[in-house]
Amino acid sequence: MAEILFGIDLGGTKIEAVALNQDGIVLSRRRLPTEREKGYDHIVAQVKRVLELVSEEVGKVPTELGIGTPGAIDPSTGLMKNSNTTILNGKPFAKDLEIALGIPVVMANDANCFAVAETLLGAGKGYAAEDHLIFGVIMGTGVGGGIVINGKIWNGAQGIGGEWGHSFLDKSGGKCYCGQIGCVEMLISGTGLERYYKQTTGQDRKLSTMINEFKAGTKDEHVNATVNRLIHFFGRGLANVIDILDPTAIILGGGLSNIDLLYKEGVDSVRKQVFNPRLETPILRPVLGDSAGVFGAAMLVR
Repeated sequence: MAEILFGIDLGGTKIEAVALNQDGIVLSRRRLPTEREKGYDHIVAQVKRVLELVSEEVGKVPTELGIGTPGAIDPSTGLMKNSNTTILNGKPFAKDLEIALGIPVVMANDANCFAVAETLLGAGKGYAAEDHLIFGVIMGTGVGGGIVINGKIWNGAQGIGGEWGHSFLDKSGGKCYCGQIGCVEMLISGTGLERYYKQTTGQDRKLSTMINEFKAGTKDEHVNATVNRLIHFFGRGLANVIDILDPTAIILGGGLSNIDLLYKEGVDSVRKQVFNPRLETPILRPVLGDSAGVFGAAMLVR
């Protein structure tokens, strides 16, 4: 294994690179804007440039690279799919990066990178000593997930392992951009909950504001209905995951992971809906913050 692990976290607005030693200590960390409006080739060039910045700082040229991306590689074609940075879809992104960088590239979905980093370096460390299956949840503007089995990402036969955000939850979520009806993402993402509030009131309101009002005991029935919707369907969605995977632990991530209610009322909701007399699955707060994605990317080359 290389002495230094190099990783890239590719987001819609920024590209972040990191160099870690084998103990997970940051040796260098740099960011550049993605500037996706400038096109596909520009994104490839930005990845190359930010990696060069990190390489120069640590004084070592990488021999391989781990990269976390929105979307996934289709195993049957090698092309990107399901990325919200849509310019990547249908492109041989991993192959083009290998050509541009001149080194092997290991690529994974950004939710998978979050999951493996939190499992091995973060909240899941105490649950990953022996045989384990950790489910990492991303809840923010969208909803995603990743599965880590005995320290390794489970991508699945089609590269969509852990994508619970586009499983069916309830038809009241309406039509999703993926073409399906009632996806998890449509019901419990920040975007989906703010959309629900606007549909019932005609007004815009931030979820963070509604959470604070709910905790303060507001009598606004629409705020209460929106937050209770989050609590109920968070419980139903994770109960489904537990019923199918029976994970050793679940780790929450994304902006909504900061909502205290999810670890109290949300866990109670899971308990009521899971197919077991007791809820024995720990539901954990993340500890790595916005470092998780790029740390996980670097760990792909372990």
